[in-house]
Amino acid sequence: TKGYARFETLQAYYSIAGRDLERELVPMLSEEKLGLMVWSPLAGGLLSGKFGPGASTPNGARRVSFDFPPVNKDRAWECVAVMREIGDAKGVSVARVALAWLLAKQHVMSVIIGAKTVEQLDDNLAATGLELTAEEVAKLDAVSALPSEYPGWMFERQGGSRRPKPFVAK
Repeated sequence: TKGYARFETLQAYYSIAGRDLERELVPMLSEEKLGLMVWSPLAGGLLSGKFGPGASTPNGARRVSFDFPPVNKDRAWECVAVMREIGDAKGVSVARVALAWLLAKQHVMSVIIGAKTVEQLDDNLAATGLELTAEEVAKLDAVSALPSEYPGWMFERQGGSRRPKPFVAK
């Protein structure tokens, strides 16, 4: 060996509404035993519960003038609806459920939060104490699942029942 330091982590965007990393990077992280440090876990506030159908967008919200990171909003609103249902049942915020979902993922080692207020910070930090049931995680996984890409959709169409299931990091 050349004595180079080994990579230990990847810092990347990942959220319940932005699971693109799961196509290639998460399997590599799992295989190489690398950690994932997540930035923008609430998709620039989009997953806070303050945006979308039925929500009144707060004045001065950064997401209104800076729509980043890019998110498929139709899919995001479906995720928010399920997170709101789970949050309401547990008496917690949508944001706390979104963060707890990330923290439940084996490949996530750390989540970088960006709260504007002390209340948001307290709520975000409280996600470390929120345990989602296996059923809740499964429901969130289903609503936020990535659509199949080629050649995956072709394999599913042509005898998917005969093929082994693709690797999914847990």
